[in-house]
This record gives sequence, structure tokens and C-alpha cells, in this order.
Amino acid sequence: MDNHAKSDAHADNSRPRFADARAILEQLVAFPTVSRNSNMELIDYIYEYLSGYGLNPYLTFNRERNKANLYAVIGPEGKSGIALSGHTDVVPVDGQDWRRDPWVVSEADGRLYGRGTSDMKGFIAVALAQVPDMIARNLARPIHLCFSYDEEVGCVGIRRLLDYLVTRTDRPSACIVGEPTRMQVINGHKGKLSARCRVRGFACHSALAPHGVNAVEYAARLITRLVVLAQSKRKRGPFDHAFDVPYTTVHTGTVQGGTTVNIVPSECQFDFEFRNLPADDPERLFTAIKEYARTELEPEMRAVAPQTGFDWTERARFPGLDTPPNETVVRLVQGLLGTAILGKVSFGTEGGLFHEAGIPAAVCGPGSIEQAHKPDEYIEIEQLKMCGEFIRRLIDDSAA
Repeated sequence: MDNHAKSDAHADNSRPRFADARAILEQLVAFPTVSRNSNMELIDYIYEYLSGYGLNPYLTFNRERNKANLYAVIGPEGKSGIALSGHTDVVPVDGQDWRRDPWVVSEADGRLYGRGTSDMKGFIAVALAQVPDMIARNLARPIHLCFSYDEEVGCVGIRRLLDYLVTRTDRPSACIVGEPTRMQVINGHKGKLSARCRVRGFACHSALAPHGVNAVEYAARLITRLVVLAQSKRKRGPFDHAFDVPYTTVHTGTVQGGTTVNIVPSECQFDFEFRNLPADDPERLFTAIKEYARTELEPEMRAVAPQTGFDWTERARFPGLDTPPNETVVRLVQGLLGTAILGKVSFGTEGGLFHEAGIPAAVCGPGSIEQAHKPDEYIEIEQLKMCGEFIRRLIDDSAA
């Protein structure tokens, strides 16, 4: 059945087209778009779906051309409008105790289960289901669809799409990022800087440990320094109590080093991150850690073996978001939802990158971040319906 036939088959459904949204969500979840994989099958599906309604989506690719962002405009040419932004990638299911197939949508107790249902293919499905109504309403102001790759590994893909958008005179005037907020209005989120430290030690027999440079132990000293920095942030701030965690956090996530207990290890590496308040500079924190390693630890190490030291690799970075409450996009989302309540969240989105590109952003989408990245991820059906009503009101507003 082609896309127009699908639309006709559901013509008796009252908006916001939940049956269509669910069918699309089942298709989207079936594509295992873990960030390490290509997302091209999913993008091809969306491309064909939109083309079936006479739209001409634009793709931007990664260097290998095995991943793509998709951009489409619905409405009059040459005018700005509102962007709906979402990412197509999901986190892995490896090592998680799923009780159901993560790549098949299943229903129980008013919930739809599957990887990405909440984070954030549910939002994309609802937006796509509303496309026929967007077209039928002959919008006065366009709605822009921005679907990106590799958000989960540092908002990588959206940067290429934004590079394209800023060249357009009719780029969106504002953006709504559909990350899961339980359909609450979010005007701020934290930024992130993650990095890898590789410690170069000097190996020897463990019976002669003082003749070597223990890379694991020097990594541990640096990690301890990160713990002290985390404790300082927790005690001294700065603080913004609108966030559920009201200060910048510091976290070490992985450590690998050594080969066996009777060899002083010559290699160790660990990954760490800063989740910073928008007003707190993560580069300053990163510089302080590197300076401690250079001035306090490396002299000790090189007194034993001059080739030892530290190598640093930035892994991911994206800015925080702090959209003023009186910004037009915030007031728009509040009006569509009928609420004056605002919030801020500790997870990150591409919203800060839209803001840096001159496109003010707010975050609002169905589902809960509490379900994201977990086994048996789910989204409540009621949340999808609320999102459908929200986009329906956006269509009404854009048609006015």
C-alpha cells in the first residue's frame, strides 16, 4: 500500500492520527539504528514516505556517506517557520536484560515497548503522521522537519545539517526539540564535554615496581582529582536550582589498563565527562585537569622514564541551552500546551547547537528520560496522543 493509500485508509481517524503514528513507530523501531550502525534504511523509509506526499527532502551525509540527516519543509517557500528536530539513532541493547524483542514494538498496560520508543522515535513518528494534515492545511508559515544521526554520541550529525541551514535565507526562526520531557516545556539543559586520557607508563617486573611507571596508578590519581573536582562542584557550585541536578557534574565512565598483576602496566586509559551548567565553562575545567597532570604528575613519571606522560583526546562536546523565558519559541510552546510552567534538564540535546546557529530552541516531547537507555524502554500511549494534539495545535497556529 502506498503512502497516499495509507492516508486514505485512515481518513476516518480523528486527528492527531494516533493509529498512523503507531504504525510509523513500529517501522522506525524495526530499524536497529544504534549509533555504531548506519541509519540509511530508516532515512530511506522517511524519504520515501515524505516523497509520497510530494515533498522533496534534502539529505546531508557523514564523510563515509553511510549516515544521513534529513531535512524537509512543509509550507510556503521563502518563509521561516518552526523546526521539529529529532535524532534517529538509539543506544545499544548489548548486555541489557530485555524481556521482549527490543526491535519489535509490543503493547502492555497502556505502554508501547521497544528501543527508541521514548528516546526518541515516538516523537518522529507522531510528527510524520501529521504530515498529511500539514499539507492539507496550506500553511501560512512552514514547518521544518530536521532528523539527524549520531546524537547519542555527541550531537554529531546535526552540525552538518545546521551548516546547511545557516546558508538558507528561509531557515527556521525557531526549533522545538522533541526529546522526552513528558510534554513539559524545557527552556534549558546542560552542556557536555567528554574526553579520553591515555596514560603512558613504563613497564617492568612487579618485583621491581619502583623502576617502572605504573600507568594504572597515575590514572587513578587523575581520576581521584576528578572526584575532588566533582565534590567541589557539588558543595560550592555554581548552582541553578531549576535543574534536577543543580550543579555541574564530573563523571568517570570507563577505565582499561594493565595486562597481569606481576607486570607494572605501561598503558591505561579512561573516559570522563563534564555535564556543565550553561553558565559554567567546561573547557576551563578540562584545562585544570590537564594542568594538574602536566605540573604534578608528569615530573614524577619522567624522573623514572622520560617517554612517559599523558595524551588527551576530546570525544564529544555540545553546548548547554538557556533560552530566556520570554523568547518567542518558549512562549509558543507554552501557549500550545496551555501552561506557564518551565523546567530545565540535566541531559543534553541539539538545542544548544540550534541556539548557536541563531535559531532559538525549546525542548518538548513525549515520554520520559527515565525510560531512555534502559532495558524494556517504553513510552506511554497517552504521551504519544498528547504529542499528537500538541503538533495539531502547532499546525493550527502555522495555518493562521
